[in-house]
Amino acid sequence: MTLKVGVIGFGNIAKAIITPLLDQEILRPEEIVCLVNSKKSFENLKKNYKYKINIYHSNSSESDLVWHCPIKILAVKPQQLKNIKEVNFNENNKYILISILAGVSLKTLESIFPKHNCIRAVTNIPITIGQGLTGIAWNNDIDDKNKNFIKNIFENSGKVYEFSEDYLDIFLALTSSAPAIIALIIDALGDGGLSGGLTKKLSEELVLDMIFGTVLMMKDLKVSPNELKNMVTSPAGTTIAALRILEEKGFRSTLIESIIGAMNKSKEFR
Repeated sequence: MTLKVGVIGFGNIAKAIITPLLDQEILRPEEIVCLVNSKKSFENLKKNYKYKINIYHSNSSESDLVWHCPIKILAVKPQQLKNIKEVNFNENNKYILISILAGVSLKTLESIFPKHNCIRAVTNIPITIGQGLTGIAWNNDIDDKNKNFIKNIFENSGKVYEFSEDYLDIFLALTSSAPAIIALIIDALGDGGLSGGLTKKLSEELVLDMIFGTVLMMKDLKVSPNELKNMVTSPAGTTIAALRILEEKGFRSTLIESIIGAMNKSKEFR
């Protein structure tokens, strides 16, 4: 059996990372070993995942196979980290472990996995449709060949940014937590449409199309947020009336503080 990439935890994000690599034949199914903790997840993956990769339950006798893989992706919840026990089958060289756990520092990872060169990768939910944003902080011992391979893993599902580890908490807040904030704003605007007499379904459809068109316009025409705001806002008009209410309610400050709150929470996991 050829073993190349091990995946510890195989939820939506891990699947979004691995599946494009299989789709594009960068990896073959037999080169992947996946470990899951839930019996339900194990049975579901064995039955429904479109590729016949090596999937094992964490309590099975085959679970140690994941530690034979030179590159591993750690994709469990931060609270489950204490249940992961490192096994070393490579006495001569360190293998590589890529953690996508929110907030867990390289220092903590290296204390738990001392026989691995650890890397942190922070990614977000749009990775599931190939539109992800991933920030990577490297261990100093990773060579250029492995860096390129690891970047390629994530570039198949979106854009990759390289940071010093200090910036990963704010990157996480802006890219991984903020989609929930955007969803909340869309839901609230949909309720605004509902209050004005439209159905909630139509309101949300209009909001989504409005946001999509606005973002495309800003990107294509290289329009800044402030420039677009001024383009839309006329004297004594409807838009300034709406913006005035948002300013009175502290909307801008609330959004800023929500990002800082997410960043600070990420730091707590260290």
